[in-house]
Amino acid sequence: MSDAPVTPVTPPPAPAPVAALVAAPPAADNSPSAEVTAEASFPVAEGPEAAGADASPEAVSSEPTTAPLPPPAPLPPVRSPDGRFVLTATALTVLGRTFGLREIERAEVQPVRWLLWYLLGGLGLAIVLLLFLNNWLRTLPTMAGLLVTALMLLYGHRGTNRLRLWLLGREAAHFALPGDADLWRRLTGELNRRVARAHDQAAAEAAILLAALEAERNAQAAAAIEAAAEQPPAGPVISDEPA
Repeated sequence: MSDAPVTPVTPPPAPAPVAALVAAPPAADNSPSAEVTAEASFPVAEGPEAAGADASPEAVSSEPTTAPLPPPAPLPPVRSPDGRFVLTATALTVLGRTFGLREIERAEVQPVRWLLWYLLGGLGLAIVLLLFLNNWLRTLPTMAGLLVTALMLLYGHRGTNRLRLWLLGREAAHFALPGDADLWRRLTGELNRRVARAHDQAAAEAAILLAALEAERNAQAAAAIEAAAEQPPAGPVISDEPA
């Protein structure tokens, strides 16, 4: 064997571990474009939408869905010159009897004649004239008879004004109101307008109540469905008895 010197060989440097490269954080980029991108990529929700998104369903459902109706404008009372007919915004008083406007369906007035007095006056006038023409009555009794029967005839012919009130669920009420028929027609027209207004107000209030009840019923149904969905499904029953 030869005694030639041996040259030492230097080993190559070991490569960096892969795990160190993976775990190392990326270098920070301080450029303006990187800051703008970071700010624009994560928007922050503000305002009522963000508050409404975090609100619970109970808080949202508890808010009123419909607002109450404003009270109607007050109306001045209307009365007849003799005080027999008094009409306010909520009630009607005729000859001492009071009716609520909501219990009245409609009203009408019609001039009528007193048929009994009309017939008695005409028949009495004819009888007195026949007795006088047959010389069965003297002049003074005949004049008195003619005067009385003529007054009866005029009173029956004049008649009165019949006010009929159609009441809800009850029979109609009738009242005799003497005087000018045009005056009672105007008062009856005002009564019908106020009755229609009262019924419209009652219908609007009923619609609001029905809407509130329907909303409450829907909320209860939704809560029941949500509670049923959150409950875990029931597993099979395992008996402890030996087979």
